[in-house]
Amino acid sequence: MTPEEFYKLGETHRDKRDQYKNNINVCVAAACISLQSDKVKEALEQEVVKQGKEKTCRVSGAGCLGLCAAGPLISINDQEALYSNITTDDAAEIVKNIDKEPVKKFVVSPETPFFSRQKKIALEHAGKLDPDSIEDYLALGGYEALYNCLTTKSPVEVIEEIVKSGLRGRGGGGYPAGLKWSTVEKAVGEKKFVICNGDEGDPGAFMDRSMLESDPHGIIEGMAIAGYAVGASQGYVYIRGEYPLAIKRIKATIKQAERQNLLGKNICGTPFSFDIDIRLGAGAFVCGEETALIASIEGQRGTPRPRPPYPAEYGLWGYPTLINNVETFANVAPIIRNGAESFVEIGTEKSKGTKVFALAGSINNTGLIEVPMGISLKEIVYEIGGGIIDGKKFKAVQTGGPSGGCIPEEYLDMPVDYESLSKVGSMMGSGGMIVMDESSCMVDVAKYFMEFCKTESCGKCVPCRVGTAQMYNLLSRISEGRASMHELQLLEELCDVVKHTSLCGLGQTAANPVFSTIRFFRDEYIAHIKDKTCPAGTCIMVNDKEAIL
Repeated sequence: MTPEEFYKLGETHRDKRDQYKNNINVCVAAACISLQSDKVKEALEQEVVKQGKEKTCRVSGAGCLGLCAAGPLISINDQEALYSNITTDDAAEIVKNIDKEPVKKFVVSPETPFFSRQKKIALEHAGKLDPDSIEDYLALGGYEALYNCLTTKSPVEVIEEIVKSGLRGRGGGGYPAGLKWSTVEKAVGEKKFVICNGDEGDPGAFMDRSMLESDPHGIIEGMAIAGYAVGASQGYVYIRGEYPLAIKRIKATIKQAERQNLLGKNICGTPFSFDIDIRLGAGAFVCGEETALIASIEGQRGTPRPRPPYPAEYGLWGYPTLINNVETFANVAPIIRNGAESFVEIGTEKSKGTKVFALAGSINNTGLIEVPMGISLKEIVYEIGGGIIDGKKFKAVQTGGPSGGCIPEEYLDMPVDYESLSKVGSMMGSGGMIVMDESSCMVDVAKYFMEFCKTESCGKCVPCRVGTAQMYNLLSRISEGRASMHELQLLEELCDVVKHTSLCGLGQTAANPVFSTIRFFRDEYIAHIKDKTCPAGTCIMVNDKEAIL
């Protein structure tokens, strides 16, 4: 395929989009579909026909527009206007006024902090294209980065661009992506593999799912570029089975890309060949750990193994393997297309670019956001998030899922980056961010996450299998007012043992919620132990249970 032929593809589809004076994009990501946005889309399509506007108005699906709290959302003419809380009954009025001023009662302003404070790179196409349409993706410059890599750059030059960008793995550890790619490229192996880790299991996290649902071609393009850079010819997208919409769209995306010769043999007429298959996970949290994920793909029980050797040298079926998560791959094409410098300009000295977060919990604007690294927690909670529900008092924000920690109000001005979160006993994680108000008991929060870790432990190593169960038992005794100060000391000692002796990241970080809540909310633990009361009024004490009985 000549450059002229390739760029003609995008131009043709841009012309098709531009022939419509008005475009109505309806969010068809999982959150809005749960609010019947698919039926809203059908109603709008029917109204366009009914009002005779088929030649001037196009209705299509779109990826997540972010503000899940106000769904279903629709975008008019690439977000010239945004409408929220739309129902099927509103379709006639929206289509009738499509050539007029926006209907005020539906409008949510793109200038509100939720939208204006964001900086979108990984989510650059979310809400702007139909995730089921490769034509839409090509019209917006899709696969141009891949084509340019294959025709103008060597694999080493591609890796150098990723290194210069400072991109770090967005799956939690923050390991430099370029360094990992370089290690795989240099590794000796008859075969090499690329794996996209879509096994997102943190409570309250939905970043990877939304990206897979909203811009699946962006993920596939990032994987293909990575395959070219490291010398791999086979890729796998590992998705947990609880994400049926994401699975459906990724499957369709792979088929569409194959038909356009953007995947498969001799991509775009070049010597590079790259295939992608899907592997489904059964919902085991531990399979988010790369060696457990590899075991699962191989058809074995999903349990981790000691490292080294690392997957970059000895991975899938013993061959060098590159593993990055969904968001990491979503950043690849924009970096190649816009240059590493554009990415480096955003963020902090050691944490470059942006980060996607799933805002959840006691906050007004729940949803998906992408913000520059270094933004403060206060800006996320009070400006983008719109503050605490019902005007309650902020208590803590939990980042990093079960592996993260709870950060109190005194650190709200702290910048959000890898190093800062680590200093306060938390972590970036994959991007879950759960906000808690004054009604949350921090002992109960620690107990909840420990129950999750206990249940999700694969059981391979004793410290995690036994330690998380015993930590949960101690937290249960404290929450019920049955523990002593000695048991609190025992809990802290046990947390330290599990952290330093567990085999994989699940056990090594399982104690973080306990450590952070004891560090910042020790008075609540003491109140449960000495006063036999729960300051937040959440926990039921033993005496209360007896009274109930």
